[in-house]
Formats: sequence, C-alpha cells, structure tokens
Amino acid sequence: MEEIIKSISFDGRDIRLKIGLLAPQAGGAVLIESGDTSVLVTATRAEGRPGLDFLPLLVDYEERLYAGGRIPGGFLRREGRPPDRVTLTSRLIDRPLRPLIPHWLRDDIQVVATTLSMDEQVPPDVLAVTGASVAVILARIPFFGPMAAVRVGLVGDDFIINPTYREVKNGDLDLVVAGSPDGVVMVEAGANQLPEQDIIEAIDFGYEAVCDLIKAQEELMRDLGIEVKPGEPPEGNQGLIQFVRDRVTLPVKQVLQQHDLDKTARDANLDKIKASEVVAPIEALPEDDPIRVAVAEDSKLVSQIFKDITKTLMRQQIVQDSVRVDGRSLDQVRPVSCKVSCLPKRVHGSGLFNRGLTQVLSIATLGTPGDAQDLDDLHPQEEKRYMHHYNFPPYSVGETKPMRSPGRREIGHGALAERALVPVLPSKDQFPYVIRVVSEVLSSNGSTSMGSVCGSTLALMDAGVPISKPVSGAAMGLIKEGEEVRILTDIQGIEDFLGDMDFKVAGTDTGVTALQMDMKITGLPMKTVADAIYQAKPARLHILEKMLEVIGKPRSDLSPYAPRLLTLKIDPDLIGLVIGPGGKTIKGITEETGVKIDIDDDGTVTIASTDSENAARAYQIIQGMTRKLNAGDVYVGRITRIIPIGAFVELLPGKEGMIHISQLADYRVPRVEDEVSVGDEVIVKVREIDSKGRINLTRLNIHPDEAAAARTAATK
Repeated sequence: MEEIIKSISFDGRDIRLKIGLLAPQAGGAVLIESGDTSVLVTATRAEGRPGLDFLPLLVDYEERLYAGGRIPGGFLRREGRPPDRVTLTSRLIDRPLRPLIPHWLRDDIQVVATTLSMDEQVPPDVLAVTGASVAVILARIPFFGPMAAVRVGLVGDDFIINPTYREVKNGDLDLVVAGSPDGVVMVEAGANQLPEQDIIEAIDFGYEAVCDLIKAQEELMRDLGIEVKPGEPPEGNQGLIQFVRDRVTLPVKQVLQQHDLDKTARDANLDKIKASEVVAPIEALPEDDPIRVAVAEDSKLVSQIFKDITKTLMRQQIVQDSVRVDGRSLDQVRPVSCKVSCLPKRVHGSGLFNRGLTQVLSIATLGTPGDAQDLDDLHPQEEKRYMHHYNFPPYSVGETKPMRSPGRREIGHGALAERALVPVLPSKDQFPYVIRVVSEVLSSNGSTSMGSVCGSTLALMDAGVPISKPVSGAAMGLIKEGEEVRILTDIQGIEDFLGDMDFKVAGTDTGVTALQMDMKITGLPMKTVADAIYQAKPARLHILEKMLEVIGKPRSDLSPYAPRLLTLKIDPDLIGLVIGPGGKTIKGITEETGVKIDIDDDGTVTIASTDSENAARAYQIIQGMTRKLNAGDVYVGRITRIIPIGAFVELLPGKEGMIHISQLADYRVPRVEDEVSVGDEVIVKVREIDSKGRINLTRLNIHPDEAAAARTAATK
C-alpha cells in the first residue's frame, strides 16, 4: 500500500498521520508524529475465546530507550519491567478508548503503541491516544469514534495546545482531554490550585482542538473509503430475560429501597434473590426447556441479566425519585471521620480517613536526598523526591485472592494522589527531605483514590511536612438516561459499578490540584462536565473541614525517629576531595559519625542522622575539609603527629597543615618534641599555601587580638 500522510496544525505545531508503510500484518497501523517524536500504534483483532462475558481489550504502551538515543542500564542492557510512567501511559490510552468499543464485543483486541523516536519537546502520550483511534478504525473494529486527545498547558494567562515538557513544568496546568463526536470522554489533570472556572475553560479549549483532530480522521477515512461504525449488538435471549425480569424486579426494587442496608448486607440480599428467584426455578425446569438449555450453554447469562436488571432499577430510582440506594440526596457526602498519629512515632506520620465504608490508612516517611527515585524512561525528569504508593489488598472488599505486585490500577491511583499533593509540597530548599507516602486501603466502597488524598494530607501534616495548604478530594458520578442527567456526589461502589462516570476532583480551599474523569458512555457535553466540577467543590470543602478538626496545621516537630538534615554548600570542584579515592574519605566520615551523606552535583551536601551531635560533627569535618584557607588566617589547632622537621596540626576537621621546626618559636628549637607534643592545642597562622595545596603554618608574629578571635571561633 502506498504511504498516505495527513497533517493538522495547532499554533504552528504539526501532527502527522502516516499510513501504509509500517506493520503491514497488523489489523491497522499508523505512525503518528509531531516534531521528532514518532509513535507507531497498531490495533489487531482476533476471534474471541468461548465463555467470555467482558470486552477483552488489551492496551500496551512500549518505550524503547533508543528513541532518545540511549542504551538501557543494568546487566542485560535491554528494557525490562516497564516504569510506572509507561504503565500510566497505557492507562491513558485505554481509558478513552474502552468506552467507545461496544461492550458486547467478545473478540480479542490488542492495541500496541511504541515510541520509536523521542523529541524532548513533544510528549508522546497524547499522540499515542489519537493514534489508537486511527489504528482501531483501520482495523475495522466496531467503534463509536473517531476519538482524539490533546494536552493543554497554561503559560501566563494563555492556554496552549500540546505544550513542551518545559512549558508544562513552568506552567500552572498539565491537562489531557480526550473526546469523541459525542463529547468529552476522559480528563486527566494536575493543576496549581486553579479556580474551577479556569479548569472548565481549559477543558473546553482542549475539546475544540480534539474536534479538529476528529475531523481530520474523518476526512482521512473518507479518502480511504473506510466507514466508522459501531456494528449491531447480538440479540439477547428474550425468553430468559423476561423469565428473570418477572421474578426479580419487585424484590430487587425492595432491596434497593432499604436505605439502612450497608454494602455487605445489600449484596448478600441480592445474591439470595438471584439464587431463590432465578437459579432454583431454572433448575426445576425440564432438561429440554429452552430456558434451561440456554443457561446450560452459557452459565454466565443469568448473572449478566440479573446485573442489567439491578442496574436499570437503581438508575430509575435515582432519575425518577432523586434518591440513592443508601438514602442520600444526590449532593450529599457520606459520614466522614479522621484520625492522626494512629501508629507509633517510629512511623514518621500517619493518617486514617473514613468516608462511609471506605477506609484508607496513609503513612508518611521522610528520607534523605539519596532516597529520591531514579527514573529510567524517556521523560526528561530524572528523579522524584515525592513518591505516593497505593495498595489495594483483597480483604478491603471482603475477597480472597493471591497478592501480587502493584497492577495498573494501583499505579494509577497512586499517581493521581501524588499529582493532587505535589502543588502544596514545600520546595527542596525549604524542606530538603525526600517524602514517601503509602496509602493502604483497608476497606473499599467507592473513591479510595480520593480517600488516599485525604488520608495522605493528614499523614503529611502529622509528619511535620510544611505543606502550604491541606488537600481533599471527592469522586463524582453520573446517571444518564436519555435526556435525563443526574450528577452524584461522593459515589459509592454500586454507583460506580452501575453508573456512567467516575470523576475525581481534588484540591484545596483555593482551587483544583488534580482531576481524573473516566466514562462508560461515549461522551459528555461541556455543560455536564462543568456542572460536575462545580458540584464537587462544596463536597471537597465539607471533607476538608472534617480533616482540619483533627489537625489544623502541620506539626512543628518531626518524629524523633525521622532523620535530621543539615545542608551545606561546597565548591563542586571539591566534591572529589570529600569523597576521596574510591570513596575512602566519605566512608571514613560516615563510619566515625554514623551519619548518612548525600552530595549533589551542584555541591549541595546533605547530612542525615537522628543524632544531632553526630550530624554536627560530620558537618564540621566536611566544612573544614572544604573551607578555603588564606594566608594570614589564625586558627586554634591540635598537634596530630610529629616528624623531625616539624609538627602537623589539624586546623579544621579533616584539614591539616605543618609547622616547620623553624616556625615553632622565636628562638632555635633543637628538637620538635622539646616544644610541642601530640595532642597539644596550639594557635597558628597560615604562612602560605603552596602550588601543591600544602598548608605551611607558623606560631610567630600572631597578635593577641588575633589569638583571642581564633579561640572565640573555636568554641562556636
């Protein structure tokens, strides 16, 4: 096939779609480029496996370090387990794509995006999202598209489309908007406490650019003679559907109207209804009955139909009566309670957050600069000094299953909470600690990610981290039936599971710090998106008020088990002197004092210890080693060793000079030992520092005022 190229320009920045040259055996393939960033996106469809009751969509984003002209580190010198940022990009592609592929499809679908070339001015993630839409259409996969995504930045007072890494870093907004012809499908954002109105304007600005990319895809598909269509869903077993509906509608409705039931009791009652009103009657039917035959052929049919009926009844109750299954009004937050210092102080800070049946325990740990996380991916950021990790054990939902390493969901929720808190963290100069927060979900019934934001704010304040403002968050839901739309505040599990939207909004009392919106429908108009953002604000402020009742500001004292940090700045040219040959010098200092020492390339030395005296001793040693001496300076020193021609004096910790025998006294000294002994305290003046850096000292011609000043300095 001849290569076809389609270009679209945003503020002088082109996006190019190239089709027909690469990956000819994939179902669909496109090379999407901007600047020198090139991402190959493929989509392939295979015949479905029997017995599936879900859409088997697999989305993988792959980074190759050759794209940035780099060779991987480690023994193997090849890419290994994907870094978290790669996993997050896979999620970024999946989240807007999944709701646009018909849920009834059971064919295996795999989308693979591979960054082949990386321009540090152009992030590849939003290109990969748009490329996924093109690849799916080329593969003739049923699709409610096209779909596209753009990044929106805020530089000064101006929104810009697809900003560079530098523009994102220096701006107040990092927003990704994905949309379809029906509206906004996904939002992912980090913001520097921006007002709700600014966030809404940014989303609207981004969606306009998304529409241009959708239009370009539609034109390209017309040129190729490809029609974008979702296809027709398979016909359900109407006899079985009616059989189940007749038997469960009334009892399910009654359970949903029992507002005093908690999640566990409600789920148990629904399971009983399914067993007694559906499963048992079907088993009583003759073996050749069409309904029993259908269930025998697909054992999951009953559960799917029962879920669909429950979903319909729950949504009707909300739309028609504006009452939720737990009796709350649409904009009401569940009961909130908080606690800090719930673990011993060996843990540097802890916060327990409860909202309804959702419970999150967050633990903050303070580390030294050497504890920062090294990042080995294509992103120009090389390290992180704030890490937020999220764990979701099976017992939190009353289940049993093997415990594995963090999955995409855990990585994604941790990144969201991290993004929400970064804008309020102190600068490195103000608070040089590396910070790690771990959120342990102990019980889950909706919005654990926002629970981790709240719990982590409590933990940081309990640890004495001087955050500029506390952050809270709430998850908003949506029920859309035809033209009827209901926005739900603080959704619980069943409303997330059976609803149409999960829209997480985090921020301070000043503005928004993070957003994450995912849809189960094909798009929302901007008005509904704006209404959800505005409705989230009073919920956030209500939760924030409950948090501040427990701890009003960060503690002034750190845990006694947290490291104490001392920092000093040295000439970068002297870093090698402090480290010593093979690390001998710095190792000797750490062994003598028991401290931990980190040295940055700019000459910043950080000394960490839980013992302030040891930290001060190490500080003095390094300061002495790196202090610049001048001829004429006077010091109080101590004799460390004697040789026939003179005595060596430690002027400062780690820095020695020598007094020649002729400079010990103003008369002839026969033997050095006749004048001084090892351990003696002496007042000396720097005579000269020779070309080899050797320090020559004298005891002669020192004025009494100079000696007094040296003694005073030595006692400080």
